Amino acid sequence: MDSIREITALAAASLVLSALGSAQEIQPRMGAPLPGLDAAQLANFAAGKVVFDTQLTPAQGLGPIFNNQSCKSCHLGPQTGGSSSIFVTRFGVAATGSTPFDPLDNLGGSLLESFSINSPGCDEVVPPQADVVIHRITPPTFGFGLVEAILDGDILVNEVFPPPGVHGHTHMVAGLEDPPGSPLRVGRFGWKSQVATVLSFSSDASLNEMGLTNRFLPVENAPNGDLARLAQCDSVQDPEDPMDSSGKFLIDRMTDFQRYLAPPPQTPRTGMHGEQVFNAVGCASCHLSAPFLASSLAEPGIANVNLKPYSDFLVHDMGSLGDGIAQGAATETEMRTAPLWGVAFRAPVALLHDGRASGASPGANIQSAILAHDGEGLASANAYSALSAADKTALQNFLLSLGRLEFDFEANNNVDEVDWFFLYPLVNGPAPAVPYTPDSVGAVADFDQDGDFDLEDFGVLQRAFTGP
Repeated sequence: MDSIREITALAAASLVLSALGSAQEIQPRMGAPLPGLDAAQLANFAAGKVVFDTQLTPAQGLGPIFNNQSCKSCHLGPQTGGSSSIFVTRFGVAATGSTPFDPLDNLGGSLLESFSINSPGCDEVVPPQADVVIHRITPPTFGFGLVEAILDGDILVNEVFPPPGVHGHTHMVAGLEDPPGSPLRVGRFGWKSQVATVLSFSSDASLNEMGLTNRFLPVENAPNGDLARLAQCDSVQDPEDPMDSSGKFLIDRMTDFQRYLAPPPQTPRTGMHGEQVFNAVGCASCHLSAPFLASSLAEPGIANVNLKPYSDFLVHDMGSLGDGIAQGAATETEMRTAPLWGVAFRAPVALLHDGRASGASPGANIQSAILAHDGEGLASANAYSALSAADKTALQNFLLSLGRLEFDFEANNNVDEVDWFFLYPLVNGPAPAVPYTPDSVGAVADFDQDGDFDLEDFGVLQRAFTGP
């Protein structure tokens, strides 16, 4: 197999053509920082990744009850910051008549911490009175800083002027870092849009998933709400999150890493027939195809960046696809429109909040997820069911472009010699008799989307090469 590094004759020509040719930039792979960050931001990203990767010990504040020892343990695929098939459990008592859903806060609900630092004495269990017990999979954190920088008004407009047939609404929440009495913000993170900022997300997850008390949430979770057991199980003084020599806490470092993570790529970027089908069956009514623009007031590297997460960040009544858990103002049947960027890497594992769309091929898992839509998503599910087999496949292929790098023939978030082995036979330019379309296999290498894979595209391939 020829190594891409050995093709020196092509390289010399292609570098010239590349310098002249492409106005658009190579997309970062998932797990990489945003392009355009300055040296200080990149240093904070790197320092944050170390904290995100590091496993806490009980002496550092882990526990006494927890779900995992590090952020990466749950956010790990396809790179640090991503999603996983790891589940967390939530529970409560279902509403009856005029009695609302009870999260059993006094018994440690609604989140179950599945492990403890001193088992079995400190273990937490699902209380026997809970008649709602559900699982949620870990969401990815790619592009979080860009999502945070969407203006509240740009999300609210889709509530005030909804597309026909859907009526989502914002979940207004307080940021944990906000002083008491501050105006509520538009939530955008979490399965119920119950979190508004990346720092709030880091603080909440640190306490509830790892047991790390911090300056915003300084009170430890007691096993099933039992304060006597808490006193026996936890000996580390709260809050447990220490300030480092730079004046930052662990939750600030976690926030830096997530805030500066690049969004998932999309290849090809436009023109697939499946996107037309996606729009035609109504998916784009909630999974918006139109991009958002990050606020001009955000920091450099984030400000004024276009992002296309394929979500309106509203919560919608999803009927039977709801998870039965009420959080804040989001009811048992309401769920946030899950962003679809990066779905190419979730589809082979599990889709939907509880991972029920799993165990089959990526395309079949996508189909299962679509057909499970109920409530406000039912009309689109029915429209999908009525499609021809070719259009169903086209829609699935479009969704599998969300998360794919340019030149990544293997679709593994990496560009290396193995990809070149498969890409070399696809060279067809310049001016081929039968040009590639966005639906062609060769579209993954047609960087400038001009219908061919030629020397100009090859020059970009060299720069996109990430190695094994």
